Amino acid sequence: MNEKMKVNVTSEFGELEGVIIHTPGLEVEEMTPETAKRALYSDILNLSVAGDEYKQLKGVLSKVSNCYEVTDLLADILQNKPVKQELMNEICQRENAMDILPELIELEPTELARQLIQGVPIRRSNLTRYLSQERFSLWPLHNFLFTRDASMSFRDEVVIGKMANAVRDRESLIMEAIFNHHSKLEAKIINSQKPGSIPVGPNINIEGGDFQVAREDVLVIGTGIRTSTQGIDFILESIKAKKEPIRHILVQELPDMPESFIHLDMVFTFLDRDACMVYEPLILGTSRYHTIHIQVENGEVVKISEEKNLVKALKKLGMDMQPIYCGGKKDSWTQEREQWHSGANFFAIAPGQIIGYERNVNTINELHKCGFEVIKAQDIINGTNQVPANGKCVITIAGSELARGGGGARCMTMPFRRKNVAW
Repeated sequence: MNEKMKVNVTSEFGELEGVIIHTPGLEVEEMTPETAKRALYSDILNLSVAGDEYKQLKGVLSKVSNCYEVTDLLADILQNKPVKQELMNEICQRENAMDILPELIELEPTELARQLIQGVPIRRSNLTRYLSQERFSLWPLHNFLFTRDASMSFRDEVVIGKMANAVRDRESLIMEAIFNHHSKLEAKIINSQKPGSIPVGPNINIEGGDFQVAREDVLVIGTGIRTSTQGIDFILESIKAKKEPIRHILVQELPDMPESFIHLDMVFTFLDRDACMVYEPLILGTSRYHTIHIQVENGEVVKISEEKNLVKALKKLGMDMQPIYCGGKKDSWTQEREQWHSGANFFAIAPGQIIGYERNVNTINELHKCGFEVIKAQDIINGTNQVPANGKCVITIAGSELARGGGGARCMTMPFRRKNVAW
């Protein structure tokens, strides 16, 4: 493919044409029970099992779309010496590692890309390093398999995430460099850390797990421990600056606990033009968590009001969504168990065609009751089954180990190009 792929995402479920992923590598195993919390994990993963499970996700995506690995894209742009120097300067400055900059610059692109993700081991070449309790000069990016968070596609733009935890900042720097410099990608960049003319305030955090494109004129964004209200205000200001006709932001407030609620896509994801997956107790149940509608017209906020819930708010905007319950409808304990293991976290490859964990059997059964054919990912990879040309389906991937990392199929995918949806 010689032509550039222009970023274009106007929904969460348009037919997928381009997606960026990161197959988990040694960075996942560079954790101990003691360091897992700093790495934002509640447990440590077995790479051999998680890797086999991830192959199912990648195998399906490679069948239906252009599928790119972060490490490959990063190695490509590091062949450009000025880009390499600029990126390494910024990374080393931010992470107080300027002393290793010269030796990193000397690495060839593929090896440098690997170390930037898997970690740069500390060289104990002086007394300070010898006595240091740290294992790395640049820590591994344990969370980069969740490519969703560091950058977000909306229309022809990519919003670079401002991560809530500094251990993930390098992910945003890498994704910004890829979208700015890779010869195969074309996008307008919006970066809250480099806002230009857009007014911003302090405490901006915005992560892709909270950012969903409902329709070309409708964004749905969660606010909680990973995305701040100031982060959403930054998105609001960028919309206002365009002075376009009517645009809508629906904001869903999220609780701080449990940790399985870190992002909106852990409790709500779009499945089709007329269907969504919900964790019912939070999205539809009686709750003190607000759902806010912000309407913008020609550069001005003309309305901020509270809505009953997210599904009703979408219906008012002409998106009549059938809510399908994570964990089924019968038992709140089952709902809670399956939500914990990303039972509400689905990734659409086309309208009504989604990928999720097979372990959440009650959720999968609920989808089947609602007309979704259940297809095993391995059958698609082997060629014994295929994604239907038209019709709804849920493609199930193994997730006994991956799910313990705290994310599902949506978390592990960064779509940058989809076909527009015919409404």
